[in-house]
Amino acid sequence: MRRHRLIVPSTAAAAFLLLAVPASAADATPGAPGAGDSYYPEDGNGGYDVSHYDLRLKYQPKTDRLEGTATLLATPTQALSRFNLDFTLDVSEVLVGGRKAAYRQSGAHELEVTPAGPLEQGKPVSVVVRYSGTPSTVKIDGYTAWKRTPDGAVVAQEPQAAAWWFPSNDHPTDKATYDVSVSVPDDVQAISNGVLASQSSKLGWTRYNWRSTKPQASYLATLAVGKFDITTGTTESGLPVVNAYSKDLGENLPSAKASIERTAEITDWASTVFGPYPFNAVGGYVPNVKSSYALETQTRPFYSPASFTSGANQQIVVHELAHQWFGDSVSVKDWRDIWVNEGFATYAQWLWSEKEGEGTAQELAEYVYNGIPADNDFWKVKPGDPGANRQFDRAVYNRGAVALQALRNTVGDKTFFAILKQWTTENRYGNASVQDFVKFAEKASGKKLAPLFDTWLFQPSKPSTLPAPAGTAPAKATKSLKAGVTAPKSWKKIQDAERAHRH
Repeated sequence: MRRHRLIVPSTAAAAFLLLAVPASAADATPGAPGAGDSYYPEDGNGGYDVSHYDLRLKYQPKTDRLEGTATLLATPTQALSRFNLDFTLDVSEVLVGGRKAAYRQSGAHELEVTPAGPLEQGKPVSVVVRYSGTPSTVKIDGYTAWKRTPDGAVVAQEPQAAAWWFPSNDHPTDKATYDVSVSVPDDVQAISNGVLASQSSKLGWTRYNWRSTKPQASYLATLAVGKFDITTGTTESGLPVVNAYSKDLGENLPSAKASIERTAEITDWASTVFGPYPFNAVGGYVPNVKSSYALETQTRPFYSPASFTSGANQQIVVHELAHQWFGDSVSVKDWRDIWVNEGFATYAQWLWSEKEGEGTAQELAEYVYNGIPADNDFWKVKPGDPGANRQFDRAVYNRGAVALQALRNTVGDKTFFAILKQWTTENRYGNASVQDFVKFAEKASGKKLAPLFDTWLFQPSKPSTLPAPAGTAPAKATKSLKAGVTAPKSWKKIQDAERAHRH
């Protein structure tokens, strides 16, 4: 008879067996269901970073049905037993690392994914999500970012837009590159970010393959399907320019073209002020939507037809293109940092006014300061932290721009414009806060500037004085409108553009 011995592992052998199981797997925990944003704590997710989105879509305008397969390349920042994506459409399958994963949808926009096994920290993994649905019928907090048009649809919104058409880590701190491939019926076109890499037709459908090869926040990804007139060209540096206009803009078409066809010129000018353009393409598009806002969707800003009902307005184009540096390339760390987007884009309009001889930045700053009484609610908004309900308040734009003119007057033109270029260069494709800019400006200028920024960005009251250029006296606050205050020539167009940003 053969005897079988019961082998009890030695202490050393038992330790080896434990080591054979990755420590990260043993320590795996769920990723956070939000990125921890001050204003939108449920947006975004924790536990991983996405480096690339590959979106393969099919859209039928007649039924508003969207079908898609999204492939995300991600790297866990912790050992993950589960992670969330932000998404709202119907999901039919999820694979993680090539293996089927369990999933469920919860809350307003959470897709909870449980892989077949724990994910190791630092080890890249692919996530594939197959889905379909009717985006315009899905609402988050009572609204949808997906808008129908007479011949298609468009998605462009802030601070959330991605959840209606692709699963993502929907917060500006997790940027990625994008391939957006969209199949649509032959009688319409598909517009997205970046460069049109290829286009092919088969059996009544045309597929458009768009590529964005520089880091991009998820809310800055856009898609428009419809019948467009498309113009192309290049900037002086050879950057491709693609502009698209809905074929049914009617009487708004000439003024829209007179504005957006200056995109190349404005981009070349902005590059001399803010440094080299940070992306691989530029342009703009105007779909036939019943909205009044504009948005700096990366490389291809979205404009509403209503922006041009009063005629051409290059100021709105200046604003959205300035965002390519301030907001798109250098993005917010937290949505309370909205001033690093909007204050700078508004100030870019003031610089354009200066260039065009329609009022200097100092004249515009004095007009805001002298023209709004101290007891007006305008001065109660803190541009450096306005609150979620006043994130797009006019004070964030106008008082925020005055703050930059105050900085310019304090440090001088040479240092000020050097700061703008250095800021966009050193923070390219990254994220920054208001406090980051304050520290940056102090280091670059050698001056203590925190009190200046505190006065203009964080105090809920009208500053007692407005710093003036060297050799002139500062303006002093008044409780009522200052007599004889005259608006610079550019003011109305600047305000028309500002109203297009009340999302």
